[in-house]
Amino acid sequence: MTLADARARCPDLATAPHDPVADSRALERLAGAMIAFTPLVSLDAPDGVVLDVTGCAHLFGGEAALVRAVLAATGHAVRHALAPHVAAARALARFGGGTDVRALPVSALELDAEALSGLRRAGLETLGDLASRPMAGLAARFGELAVTRLRAILGEAGSPVVPLRLAEPIRLETRFPEPLARTDDALDVIEDLLAQASRTMEQRQLGGRRFLVTLHRTDNARRRLAVETGLAVRDPAAVMRLLRERIDTLSDPLDPGFGFDAITLAVLGAQHLPSRQIMLEDGREENADDVAALVDQLSVRMGEDSVRRVAPRDRHLPEKAQALVPALRLRNVQWPPPEDVPPRPLLLLDPPQQVDVIAGVPDSPPQRFRWKGRLHDVTLAEGPERIGAEWWRRRGGHMPGGAGETRDYYRIEDADGRRYWIFRHGLFSEKPDPRWYLHGLFP
Repeated sequence: MTLADARARCPDLATAPHDPVADSRALERLAGAMIAFTPLVSLDAPDGVVLDVTGCAHLFGGEAALVRAVLAATGHAVRHALAPHVAAARALARFGGGTDVRALPVSALELDAEALSGLRRAGLETLGDLASRPMAGLAARFGELAVTRLRAILGEAGSPVVPLRLAEPIRLETRFPEPLARTDDALDVIEDLLAQASRTMEQRQLGGRRFLVTLHRTDNARRRLAVETGLAVRDPAAVMRLLRERIDTLSDPLDPGFGFDAITLAVLGAQHLPSRQIMLEDGREENADDVAALVDQLSVRMGEDSVRRVAPRDRHLPEKAQALVPALRLRNVQWPPPEDVPPRPLLLLDPPQQVDVIAGVPDSPPQRFRWKGRLHDVTLAEGPERIGAEWWRRRGGHMPGGAGETRDYYRIEDADGRRYWIFRHGLFSEKPDPRWYLHGLFP
């Protein structure tokens, strides 16, 4: 199905460029979540997960209940199959339903197109047709790979599960023989824990997104400090600055009481973060994202919703083509490539301001307009750039007269050299008295 057909069927369809790396990480996260059902989980790249549920089904009330629980935990629309061994389950899930692997088409062998064409020309349509022939003859005519995969699906050859080994969570703890009575000493210990966590993350090529520090007081009270970053980081100094900002924003600063007898650090969220080139002058990693560090610091100081950035939206009208979202939550935003459209003002008036205009009809640009009580004579004009209404978002928008009003935008310049972006809201064929609005100012 083409993208245009999909959008026609589902106007609210959200689309994004294919990201194989992100898909791989999502599959790994899904496989990690499946550990709750069985310890033997393996990846079946690029889009499959294999679970060896031998001896686990009775814990969930049987195989049917286990399947329902697994499907509910995935959160996706998935195809599944149960079989005595991995190769058969994989073939059933990808190339058919039921439980009879002999009824599957020969495409379940996943051979190249030439080999599959040869099998079909020989009148072999299903795996059952192949299984009834001598294996030696099949290998001689269609290759050893066809026989190997056929025997694996039929259970005559092994298809072992290579279990996924999940990395241990990054959690560090320090206990003291004598309680720490000074907050500064506790901060020194936290910085040391961050340095240890940084070394661990560097070995795993990870960066932390959420750090949680727990200070255990001798009276069993616990104080928690949590900071979150917009981008993955493993620089202890950067995280330490955020923790100090967090402490400064607390209404009740850290009170050691009779002292802290333990401090723990947990990296609750981690992402892939490859190593960067080390600078010769000071040993720091180059290309450090100072903007991201500033966003993190301001978000901690003023609150997550107080620091926002503009994100693109797949909308048609200029004022709806972007939105302000919390900068901490917005990562790797991709703006669409520039289209071949006339230039537009960087800043728009929200909402557009109505102006009184003298213009010729039906599609002539403004000749004179009044804005904020001042009269402007138009000396130069360019346009119109016609932008239709988003009829697909209106109930009955496909009906005649129900689409909404069309906009004709003009870029104009007055006698003082000031440039404006002005539009007529509606065509004369749509309404008898369309109004004019000033939508933006060019620098």
